[in-house]
Amino acid sequence: MPSCFHLAYHVTDLDQARTFYGDLLGCKEGRSTETWVDFDFFGHQISLHLGEPFKTTNTGKVGEHMVPMPHLGVVLDMPTWKKLADKLTAAKLDFVLEPTIRFQGEPGEQSTMFFRDPSGNPIEVKGFADTSGIFAS
Repeated sequence: MPSCFHLAYHVTDLDQARTFYGDLLGCKEGRSTETWVDFDFFGHQISLHLGEPFKTTNTGKVGEHMVPMPHLGVVLDMPTWKKLADKLTAAKLDFVLEPTIRFQGEPGEQSTMFFRDPSGNPIEVKGFADTSGIFAS
């Protein structure tokens, strides 16, 4: 089995989380109780627990953009990224950073988008046409 990460964090409403992560993002729901729910987050396990979400600030300077820190992120292949970007745009999601390409023509060129879940947790989704560039410098 390839390695996958597990991340647990707080959300304020499990029904909203199910709609956002399950219906909108297309993540498959796993185990759950009255106080938490697991999702297959693009091959990784996230556990969303009822509670107060972590504090974030726009202090991460990447290129010309200040992005929310800390944040959860995932790297997808370009066809999957494009499909998700189109779906979220069509759903009129309020983006922190709309789908865009950064570092164009440079090592590590990538597509990216930032948004928040209904509890305010920031998420970045990156897309790479060439995954060998993920760690490019």
